[in-house]
Amino acid sequence: MQELKNMEVINVSNSERLGYVTDFEICISNGEISAIIVPEKNKFFSSGKNNGFRIPWGKITSIGKDIILVNIDSDF
Repeated sequence: MQELKNMEVINVSNSERLGYVTDFEICISNGEISAIIVPEKNKFFSSGKNNGFRIPWGKITSIGKDIILVNIDSDF
């Protein structure tokens, strides 16, 4: 988990740089990561909880050496 922290997140649907992973959401029942948290750039993605937005684990398309690719469409 720690190796994912501070990795850059890029949205493949529009090539936007979303920021860097600052936190995680963990599922209590199975202990797995259910989402990554990236600092909020705009209100469209806001989770309303803190100063970041939540990207569900299922939206991650690839995790590389230093970046995480996600696929978030405009309906997200």
